[in-house]
Amino acid sequence: MDGPGVRVVAWTTGCQFRCLYCHNPDTWTLTNGIPVTISQATEQLRKYRHGLRLMSGGFTLSGGEPLMQDRFAVKLLAAARAMGIHTALDTNGSLGNRLSDGELGLVDLILLDIKAWDRERHRQLTGTDVGPVLEFARRLAAAKSRIWLRFVLVPGLTDDIRDIAQIAQFAADLGNVERVDVLPFHQMGQFKWQQLRLKYTLPDAHPPTKESLGRAIGCFRAQGLNCC
Repeated sequence: MDGPGVRVVAWTTGCQFRCLYCHNPDTWTLTNGIPVTISQATEQLRKYRHGLRLMSGGFTLSGGEPLMQDRFAVKLLAAARAMGIHTALDTNGSLGNRLSDGELGLVDLILLDIKAWDRERHRQLTGTDVGPVLEFARRLAAAKSRIWLRFVLVPGLTDDIRDIAQIAQFAADLGNVERVDVLPFHQMGQFKWQQLRLKYTLPDAHPPTKESLGRAIGCFRAQGLNCC
């Protein structure tokens, strides 16, 4: 889910992660995007403001990684809030330090992705360090910001039960994680890697079994978390 209720979702281009299982590698570089001004984006959002409020929905800014274009993200989220629209930010968390505390206040809900707990595994999966992600999560907890946590389950890569248990413990200790979504790996984005002439290293990977998915969900529920 992209947040509560019926949502308008906008996707930005640009992402510093290079996740091995990414299903939108076309969003990695800014040049693959269509230039849109703040006024254009705000005007589009304005068309839906009444319906979104009536249906207890809102606006979700996703990507790519929206904080690669942090000034655009802040202005658009501020415009949404000014229209009385619920705001959500879907982020990998690694660039959270680009937002001031006041700017974080423009976001009603953070959809935070945690790819792995183990530092080496996270670097293998994404090409980056997990440290800034966890630091941002702790900052959100201190600010009592609402979090929905997302975790992608990839057989052979992120299904180590000890790693998942560590993430679950961390999430529970934060005290502000309202929901956890365990997302099963799929191959629907493989064709994009081929079209972009990128080397895809998971052509033989399969979605997790029902049992594996159940074990992962069980780890989060064992910590008292609402997990789907």
